[in-house]
Amino acid sequence: MRWTLKPKPEASEIKHLAQQLKVDETIATLLIQRGIKTFEKAKKFFRPSLDDLHDPFLMKDMEKAVLRIEKAVAEGENILIYGDYDVDGTTAVSLVYSYLQEQYKNIATYIPDRYGEGYGVSYQGIDFADDNGFSLIIALDCGIKAVDKVAYAKEKGIDFIICDHHRPGEAVPEAVAVLDPKQEDCQYPYDELCGCGVGFKLIQALGSRSGATINDLVPYLDLVATAIGADIVPMTGENRVLAYYGLKVINESPRAGIKALSKQLKKRLAIYDVVFVIAPRINAAGRMKHGQHAVQLLTEKDINIAIKYAEEIENFNTERKSLDKQITEEAILQIKENNEEEHMTTVVYNENWHKGVIGIVASRLTETYYRPTLVFTKSGEKLAASARSVKGFDVYNAIEACEDCLEQFGGHKYAAGLTLLIDQYEKFKEKFEKTVAETIDKRLLTPEITIDAEIDLNEISPKFYRILKQFAPFGPGNMTPVFMTQNLQDTGYGKTVGKENDHLKLTVTQNNSPKIGAIGFNLGNKIEKAANRKPFSAVYSIDENEWNGKTNLQLKLRDIK
Repeated sequence: MRWTLKPKPEASEIKHLAQQLKVDETIATLLIQRGIKTFEKAKKFFRPSLDDLHDPFLMKDMEKAVLRIEKAVAEGENILIYGDYDVDGTTAVSLVYSYLQEQYKNIATYIPDRYGEGYGVSYQGIDFADDNGFSLIIALDCGIKAVDKVAYAKEKGIDFIICDHHRPGEAVPEAVAVLDPKQEDCQYPYDELCGCGVGFKLIQALGSRSGATINDLVPYLDLVATAIGADIVPMTGENRVLAYYGLKVINESPRAGIKALSKQLKKRLAIYDVVFVIAPRINAAGRMKHGQHAVQLLTEKDINIAIKYAEEIENFNTERKSLDKQITEEAILQIKENNEEEHMTTVVYNENWHKGVIGIVASRLTETYYRPTLVFTKSGEKLAASARSVKGFDVYNAIEACEDCLEQFGGHKYAAGLTLLIDQYEKFKEKFEKTVAETIDKRLLTPEITIDAEIDLNEISPKFYRILKQFAPFGPGNMTPVFMTQNLQDTGYGKTVGKENDHLKLTVTQNNSPKIGAIGFNLGNKIEKAANRKPFSAVYSIDENEWNGKTNLQLKLRDIK
């Protein structure tokens, strides 16, 4: 692990903000590092307000989209709500469908089959719309690159409204409206919305025409918060406001489907629980069976029916876990057998691997080997892959540089997908390795822990932690604060815990400061560094440990040296 301490802001700047806000200098440092340098900005940060959401009509084509939907409703047209099969897509479809259904009945949902149709807008989906008399398709979390598909729909007399957040290609589809804040000529003030976030801006615009206020739309934010967490978009600006209020809905009055998914969690849910408990289950539907199961769950109003759907999805998730473990083991074996451990990239392929879990396997391999990773499997007559990257390296750009080998590709800086013809696999693998080797900063191939501040143990108090908790919800651009402390000593009772003794449990002190508990998941192999009261340094975040009805602060260790 590389430990990188963030540069400390100017002392005068820290002092000034600390005095303005009546907080200690460490808190002021953390705020300045997040771009919060004034009392006003701090107020907005600690008290997110729905008033800070932008006017949806600032988004390019929003007026056109709203007028087209109003026309469809007025004339009794059939509307198809179409979205991708992952969490962002299924929540976006559920959101727009739930909203429109309140006032209009000629609507249906469509999620493409991951195996039969693949990602995004499909010809099969357009044929379904044509066969069933749909004259308007609202595409969510996909469509920005579907130039040919939208043209095909147009020939059949079907209009498209695209709500996407992926990077556009050179040409934009000739849809009635294209809502995507990443378009260069879109003046919308915030371009980091997820697909479900763009869908929310659409219903916000529609609602404003019929007198609905933002408070009327708050019940839909449980879906938006789930998508923001799952899609790992920046937890800044508008996303942070939407996630903050969405978490409130999840905890206080969630829709039946989310309530059914989270019923085993007896505590107040944080964004972490959304990302690691709710999202994987929603995703499991599209991975193992069909994304339509997720939409069915998220749009169901009867809690008893929702619980049945949630149980079904839980089974998909159990199956997914077992598969991804097996495939990860096979992929690691393949890397070792081919002596590819020294490469700059990880590219593996097996025609029998389940397409629904290759993205998760790519993430696991990235954790293991820490380099840009692609996992391929067979998809019809072609090969399909999921890509994942390491912090600081744009895998989308690296894939784009190999475009001549590909059929299609799309995605983000850290996660992408692609398809290619079987005979292009070796050529692509070679070119991708070469591209990454020539462009990556070699330091990025060692995992980095970014440290916000160095502190002493005696700075950690209940008041300090109460303020830290108000930095939530956490995510890219506003990560959980990470601290470093030097000259720590275990009190002599340090041990490894867990079935395989994988985890490290310590009670630490620094220069006779009060003792504090510490837990390091998967750091059991570092017990020697802290044994026999040897001094060591630690990087950690702070959280609470509940045990026997008592709650104490503890250090959640990231690494020790």
